Amino acid sequence: MLTFLIMGGGSGERFWPLSTKQKPKQLLKIFSDKSLIRLAYERVLPLVSKDQIFIATNEIQVPALKEDLKELDDSRIIIEPAFRDTAAAIAYGSTMISKYYDNPTVVVLASDHLISNGDEFRKVIKIAEAEAQNNNIVALGIKPTYPETGYGYIEVSDSKLNNPTKSLGFKEKPQLDLAKKYFESGKYLWNSGMFIFKYETIMNALKKHSLNHYETINELKPLFDKNEGVKTANIVKDKFMNFEKKSIDFAVMEHADNIMVIPSEFGWNDVGNYLAFEELFDKDENSNVVRNVKCISVDSNNNVIVSDGNYQRVSLLGVNDMIVAVTKDNILVCNKKDNQRIKEIIKLI
Repeated sequence: MLTFLIMGGGSGERFWPLSTKQKPKQLLKIFSDKSLIRLAYERVLPLVSKDQIFIATNEIQVPALKEDLKELDDSRIIIEPAFRDTAAAIAYGSTMISKYYDNPTVVVLASDHLISNGDEFRKVIKIAEAEAQNNNIVALGIKPTYPETGYGYIEVSDSKLNNPTKSLGFKEKPQLDLAKKYFESGKYLWNSGMFIFKYETIMNALKKHSLNHYETINELKPLFDKNEGVKTANIVKDKFMNFEKKSIDFAVMEHADNIMVIPSEFGWNDVGNYLAFEELFDKDENSNVVRNVKCISVDSNNNVIVSDGNYQRVSLLGVNDMIVAVTKDNILVCNKKDNQRIKEIIKLI
Protein backbone atom coordinates (compact mmCIF):
# COMPACT_ATOMS: atom_id res chain seq x y z
CA MET A 1 0.00 0.00 0.00
CA LEU A 2 1.46 3.34 -1.06
CA THR A 3 1.28 5.98 1.69
CA PHE A 4 2.73 9.43 2.28
CA LEU A 5 4.31 10.90 5.40
CA ILE A 6 4.54 14.67 4.98
CA MET A 7 6.85 16.25 7.53
CA GLY A 8 5.02 19.35 8.72
CA GLY A 9 6.83 20.65 11.80
CA GLY A 10 9.34 23.49 11.86
CA SER A 11 10.25 26.36 14.15
CA GLY A 12 9.27 29.28 11.92
CA GLU A 13 12.68 30.96 12.20
CA ARG A 14 14.04 31.30 8.65
CA PHE A 15 11.12 33.40 7.41
CA TRP A 16 10.48 35.38 10.59
CA PRO A 17 8.52 37.59 11.05
CA LEU A 18 6.27 36.19 8.31
CA SER A 19 6.56 32.76 9.92
CA THR A 20 6.19 31.86 13.58
CA LYS A 21 6.21 28.71 15.69
CA GLN A 22 2.43 28.60 15.37
CA LYS A 23 2.54 29.17 11.64
CA PRO A 24 5.85 28.20 9.99
CA LYS A 25 6.55 28.74 6.31
CA GLN A 26 4.66 25.67 5.04
CA LEU A 27 1.43 27.22 6.34
CA LEU A 28 1.99 30.62 4.71
CA LYS A 29 0.62 31.79 1.37
CA ILE A 30 3.63 33.88 0.41
CA PHE A 31 4.74 31.84 -2.60
CA SER A 32 1.32 31.37 -4.21
CA ASP A 33 -2.35 31.63 -3.33
CA LYS A 34 -2.00 28.26 -1.59
CA SER A 35 0.22 27.28 1.32
CA LEU A 36 3.23 25.05 0.72
CA ILE A 37 1.66 22.24 2.76
CA ARG A 38 -1.53 22.35 0.71
CA LEU A 39 0.52 22.23 -2.46
CA ALA A 40 2.39 19.19 -1.09
CA TYR A 41 -0.89 17.53 -0.14
CA GLU A 42 -2.58 18.18 -3.49
CA ARG A 43 0.55 17.09 -5.36
CA VAL A 44 0.19 13.49 -4.16
CA LEU A 45 -3.61 13.20 -4.23
CA PRO A 46 -3.60 11.90 -7.83
CA LEU A 47 -1.65 8.87 -6.57
CA VAL A 48 -3.61 7.88 -3.46
CA SER A 49 -6.77 8.53 -1.48
CA LYS A 50 -6.66 11.19 1.23
CA ASP A 51 -6.69 8.46 3.90
CA GLN A 52 -3.25 7.37 2.69
CA ILE A 53 -1.73 10.78 3.39
CA PHE A 54 -0.42 11.47 6.90
CA ILE A 55 1.08 14.71 8.18
CA ALA A 56 3.53 14.76 11.08
CA THR A 57 3.57 17.97 13.08
CA ASN A 58 3.56 19.30 16.63
CA GLU A 59 0.67 20.29 18.85
CA ILE A 60 1.17 24.04 18.57
CA GLN A 61 0.77 23.97 14.78
CA VAL A 62 -2.31 21.74 14.63
CA PRO A 63 -4.92 24.57 14.67
CA ALA A 64 -3.39 26.32 11.65
CA LEU A 65 -2.92 22.99 9.86
CA LYS A 66 -6.55 21.98 10.37
CA GLU A 67 -7.70 25.38 9.19
CA ASP A 68 -5.69 24.99 6.01
CA LEU A 69 -6.49 21.31 5.34
CA LYS A 70 -10.06 21.00 6.56
CA GLU A 71 -10.60 17.78 4.61
CA LEU A 72 -7.80 15.97 6.47
CA ASP A 73 -9.14 13.52 9.06
CA ASP A 74 -7.79 14.02 12.58
CA SER A 75 -6.43 10.47 12.57
CA ARG A 76 -4.09 11.46 9.73
CA ILE A 77 -2.44 14.23 11.76
CA ILE A 78 0.43 12.67 13.69
CA ILE A 79 1.43 14.83 16.64
CA GLU A 80 5.03 14.42 17.76
CA PRO A 81 5.29 15.10 21.51
CA ALA A 82 8.77 16.60 21.12
CA PHE A 83 11.33 17.44 18.45
CA ARG A 84 13.91 14.65 18.28
CA ASP A 85 15.04 15.24 14.68
CA THR A 86 14.15 13.37 11.51
CA ALA A 87 15.19 9.83 12.44
CA ALA A 88 12.69 9.82 15.31
CA ALA A 89 10.02 11.59 13.25
CA ILE A 90 10.32 9.08 10.41
CA ALA A 91 10.45 6.06 12.71
CA TYR A 92 7.41 7.22 14.70
CA GLY A 93 5.40 8.43 11.71
CA SER A 94 6.03 5.23 9.75
CA THR A 95 5.05 3.14 12.75
CA MET A 96 1.81 5.10 13.10
CA ILE A 97 1.02 4.45 9.43
CA SER A 98 1.77 0.74 9.94
CA LYS A 99 -1.10 0.65 12.45
CA TYR A 100 -3.47 1.31 9.53
CA TYR A 101 -1.76 -0.59 6.70
CA ASP A 102 0.27 -3.79 6.79
CA ASN A 103 3.94 -3.14 5.90
CA PRO A 104 3.06 -0.02 3.91
CA THR A 105 5.33 1.62 1.38
CA VAL A 106 6.03 5.04 2.91
CA VAL A 107 7.03 8.12 0.94
CA VAL A 108 8.63 10.71 3.21
CA LEU A 109 8.23 14.26 1.92
CA ALA A 110 8.90 17.74 3.26
CA SER A 111 5.89 20.03 3.53
CA ASP A 112 7.84 23.20 2.76
CA HIS A 113 9.41 22.52 -0.64
CA LEU A 114 8.21 23.80 -4.00
CA ILE A 115 7.94 21.50 -7.01
CA SER A 116 6.96 23.06 -10.32
CA ASN A 117 6.46 19.88 -12.40
CA GLY A 118 3.93 17.75 -10.54
CA ASP A 119 3.49 15.22 -13.34
CA GLU A 120 7.22 14.48 -13.47
CA PHE A 121 7.36 14.28 -9.68
CA ARG A 122 4.55 11.70 -9.58
CA LYS A 123 6.27 9.72 -12.33
CA VAL A 124 9.43 9.54 -10.20
CA ILE A 125 7.42 8.49 -7.13
CA LYS A 126 6.00 5.52 -9.06
CA ILE A 127 9.51 4.49 -10.13
CA ALA A 128 10.64 4.77 -6.50
CA GLU A 129 7.66 2.75 -5.28
CA ALA A 130 8.64 -0.14 -7.57
CA GLU A 131 12.27 0.05 -6.46
CA ALA A 132 11.26 0.00 -2.79
CA GLN A 133 9.56 -3.37 -3.27
CA ASN A 134 13.05 -4.89 -3.58
CA ASN A 135 13.70 -4.03 0.08
CA ASN A 136 15.64 -0.92 -0.86
CA ILE A 137 15.55 2.52 0.70
CA VAL A 138 15.10 4.91 -2.19
CA ALA A 139 16.36 8.50 -2.12
CA LEU A 140 15.40 11.17 -4.62
CA GLY A 141 18.50 13.04 -5.76
CA ILE A 142 18.11 16.32 -7.60
CA LYS A 143 20.41 17.04 -10.54
CA PRO A 144 22.24 20.20 -9.42
CA THR A 145 22.05 23.34 -11.53
CA TYR A 146 24.88 25.17 -9.73
CA PRO A 147 27.40 24.48 -6.91
CA GLU A 148 25.24 24.90 -3.80
CA THR A 149 26.83 24.89 -0.32
CA GLY A 150 23.54 24.72 1.56
CA TYR A 151 22.57 21.18 0.51
CA GLY A 152 23.92 17.75 1.27
CA TYR A 153 24.96 15.66 -1.72
CA ILE A 154 24.66 12.02 -2.79
CA GLU A 155 27.42 10.44 -4.87
CA VAL A 156 26.31 8.15 -7.72
CA SER A 157 28.05 6.35 -10.56
CA ASP A 158 25.22 7.00 -13.03
CA SER A 159 23.24 10.26 -13.06
CA LYS A 160 20.89 9.34 -15.90
CA LEU A 161 17.50 10.87 -15.17
CA ASN A 162 14.86 8.62 -13.59
CA ASN A 163 17.23 5.64 -13.65
CA PRO A 164 17.60 4.04 -10.17
CA THR A 165 21.27 3.70 -9.28
CA LYS A 166 23.13 2.60 -6.17
CA SER A 167 24.21 5.26 -3.70
CA LEU A 168 27.98 5.63 -3.38
CA GLY A 169 27.71 7.78 -0.29
CA PHE A 170 25.94 10.70 1.37
CA LYS A 171 28.05 13.86 1.72
CA GLU A 172 27.67 16.69 4.22
CA LYS A 173 27.10 20.29 3.08
CA PRO A 174 30.39 21.22 1.36
CA GLN A 175 32.49 24.36 1.25
CA LEU A 176 32.28 26.23 -2.05
CA ASP A 177 35.45 24.76 -3.59
CA LEU A 178 34.23 21.21 -2.94
CA ALA A 179 30.71 22.07 -4.11
CA LYS A 180 32.22 23.24 -7.41
CA LYS A 181 34.06 19.92 -7.79
CA TYR A 182 30.85 18.00 -7.04
CA PHE A 183 28.95 20.03 -9.61
CA GLU A 184 31.58 19.78 -12.34
CA SER A 185 32.02 16.01 -11.92
CA GLY A 186 28.40 15.25 -12.78
CA LYS A 187 28.46 12.41 -10.26
CA TYR A 188 26.80 14.17 -7.34
CA LEU A 189 23.15 14.98 -6.73
CA TRP A 190 21.51 17.28 -4.23
CA ASN A 191 20.01 15.35 -1.33
CA SER A 192 16.34 16.37 -1.42
CA GLY A 193 15.47 14.66 1.87
CA MET A 194 12.74 12.64 0.15
CA PHE A 195 12.85 8.90 0.86
CA ILE A 196 10.72 5.88 -0.09
CA PHE A 197 10.77 2.50 1.66
CA LYS A 198 8.66 -0.32 2.95
CA TYR A 199 8.04 -0.14 6.69
CA GLU A 200 9.87 -3.37 7.45
CA THR A 201 12.85 -2.16 5.40
CA ILE A 202 13.32 1.02 7.44
CA MET A 203 12.85 -0.87 10.70
CA ASN A 204 15.52 -3.38 9.70
CA ALA A 205 17.83 -0.50 8.80
CA LEU A 206 17.28 1.13 12.19
CA LYS A 207 17.91 -2.16 13.94
CA LYS A 208 21.22 -2.49 12.12
CA HIS A 209 22.45 1.09 12.15
CA SER A 210 20.63 2.96 14.94
CA LEU A 211 19.60 0.53 17.64
CA ASN A 212 18.35 3.31 19.90
CA HIS A 213 15.62 4.24 17.43
CA TYR A 214 14.67 0.63 16.82
CA GLU A 215 14.41 -0.20 20.52
CA THR A 216 12.52 3.00 21.34
CA ILE A 217 9.97 2.31 18.61
CA ASN A 218 9.42 -1.19 20.00
CA GLU A 219 8.78 0.37 23.41
CA LEU A 220 6.27 2.80 21.89
CA LYS A 221 4.34 0.35 19.72
CA PRO A 222 2.30 -1.32 22.49
CA LEU A 223 1.23 2.05 23.91
CA PHE A 224 -1.22 2.93 21.13
CA ASP A 225 -3.43 1.22 18.57
CA LYS A 226 -4.69 4.06 16.41
CA ASN A 227 -3.86 7.75 16.24
CA GLU A 228 -5.81 9.87 18.72
CA GLY A 229 -3.87 13.08 18.34
CA VAL A 230 -2.90 14.83 21.56
CA LYS A 231 -4.06 11.87 23.63
CA THR A 232 -1.63 9.55 21.83
CA ALA A 233 1.16 12.13 21.98
CA ASN A 234 0.75 12.39 25.76
CA ILE A 235 0.74 8.61 26.15
CA VAL A 236 4.03 8.15 24.29
CA LYS A 237 5.78 11.33 25.43
CA ASP A 238 7.98 9.88 28.16
CA LYS A 239 9.35 7.06 26.03
CA PHE A 240 9.53 9.32 22.96
CA MET A 241 12.18 11.32 24.78
CA ASN A 242 14.40 8.21 24.71
CA PHE A 243 15.03 8.80 21.00
CA GLU A 244 18.53 10.03 20.29
CA LYS A 245 18.34 13.41 18.59
CA LYS A 246 19.71 12.42 15.22
CA SER A 247 18.88 13.03 11.57
CA ILE A 248 17.85 10.15 9.33
CA ASP A 249 20.99 10.79 7.28
CA PHE A 250 23.27 10.21 10.28
CA ALA A 251 21.15 7.36 11.64
CA VAL A 252 20.67 5.34 8.45
CA MET A 253 21.52 6.88 5.09
CA GLU A 254 25.25 7.27 5.65
CA HIS A 255 25.56 3.62 6.71
CA ALA A 256 23.05 1.43 4.87
CA ASP A 257 24.12 -0.57 1.82
CA ASN A 258 20.64 -0.97 0.30
CA ILE A 259 20.09 2.64 -0.77
CA MET A 260 19.09 3.34 -4.34
CA VAL A 261 19.01 6.86 -5.73
CA ILE A 262 16.83 8.23 -8.52
CA PRO A 263 18.41 11.23 -10.31
CA SER A 264 15.49 13.62 -10.75
CA GLU A 265 14.46 16.89 -12.32
CA PHE A 266 10.99 18.15 -11.45
CA GLY A 267 11.53 21.81 -10.61
CA TRP A 268 12.53 21.33 -6.96
CA ASN A 269 13.31 24.21 -4.61
CA ASP A 270 13.63 23.76 -0.85
CA VAL A 271 12.73 27.44 -0.22
CA GLY A 272 15.36 27.56 2.51
CA ASN A 273 15.45 31.31 3.22
CA TYR A 274 14.44 34.73 1.92
CA LEU A 275 16.91 34.52 -0.96
CA ALA A 276 14.68 31.84 -2.50
CA PHE A 277 12.36 34.64 -3.61
CA GLU A 278 15.06 35.70 -6.08
CA GLU A 279 15.08 32.24 -7.65
CA LEU A 280 11.31 31.92 -7.81
CA PHE A 281 10.03 35.33 -8.90
CA ASP A 282 10.81 37.97 -11.48
CA LYS A 283 12.66 41.13 -10.52
CA ASP A 284 11.52 44.65 -11.31
CA GLU A 285 13.52 47.23 -13.25
CA ASN A 286 15.66 47.84 -10.17
CA SER A 287 16.33 44.12 -9.59
CA ASN A 288 14.03 44.12 -6.57
CA VAL A 289 11.73 41.18 -5.82
CA VAL A 290 8.41 42.40 -4.41
CA ARG A 291 5.73 40.09 -3.00
CA ASN A 292 2.33 40.81 -1.41
CA VAL A 293 2.92 44.56 -1.10
CA LYS A 294 3.23 47.70 -3.20
CA CYS A 295 6.74 49.07 -3.22
CA ILE A 296 8.03 52.53 -4.08
CA SER A 297 11.80 52.57 -4.49
CA VAL A 298 14.26 55.34 -5.23
CA ASP A 299 17.91 54.46 -5.79
CA SER A 300 17.19 51.07 -4.20
CA ASN A 301 18.38 47.90 -5.88
CA ASN A 302 18.70 44.13 -5.42
CA ASN A 303 16.30 43.96 -2.48
CA VAL A 304 13.71 41.39 -1.41
CA ILE A 305 10.54 43.06 -0.13
CA VAL A 306 7.74 40.84 1.13
CA SER A 307 4.68 41.23 3.34
CA ASP A 308 2.08 38.96 4.86
CA GLY A 309 -0.51 40.98 2.95
CA ASN A 310 -1.57 43.31 5.76
CA TYR A 311 0.47 46.28 4.54
CA GLN A 312 -0.38 48.51 1.57
CA ARG A 313 2.99 50.01 0.75
CA VAL A 314 6.71 49.89 1.54
CA SER A 315 8.91 52.82 0.47
CA LEU A 316 12.67 52.48 0.01
CA LEU A 317 15.25 55.22 -0.49
CA GLY A 318 18.93 54.48 -1.09
CA VAL A 319 18.59 50.87 0.13
CA ASN A 320 20.52 48.05 -1.55
CA ASP A 321 20.97 44.30 -1.03
CA MET A 322 18.48 44.12 1.81
CA ILE A 323 15.62 41.91 2.96
CA VAL A 324 12.55 43.81 4.13
CA ALA A 325 9.80 41.65 5.64
CA VAL A 326 6.71 43.28 7.07
CA THR A 327 3.84 42.04 9.25
CA LYS A 328 1.40 43.83 11.55
CA ASP A 329 3.56 42.91 14.55
CA ASN A 330 7.14 43.18 13.28
CA ILE A 331 9.32 44.63 10.56
CA LEU A 332 12.59 42.93 9.64
CA VAL A 333 15.29 44.88 7.83
CA CYS A 334 18.27 42.62 7.17
CA ASN A 335 21.29 42.62 4.90
CA LYS A 336 21.04 39.70 2.49
CA LYS A 337 24.41 38.35 3.57
CA ASP A 338 23.11 38.08 7.15
CA ASN A 339 19.90 36.23 6.36
CA GLN A 340 21.14 33.09 8.17
CA ARG A 341 21.41 35.14 11.41
CA ILE A 342 17.70 35.94 11.77
CA LYS A 343 17.44 33.54 14.73
CA GLU A 344 19.66 35.95 16.69
CA ILE A 345 16.85 38.51 16.53
CA ILE A 346 14.28 35.89 17.56
CA LYS A 347 16.31 35.01 20.66
CA LEU A 348 16.32 38.67 21.76
CA ILE A 349 12.57 38.96 21.27
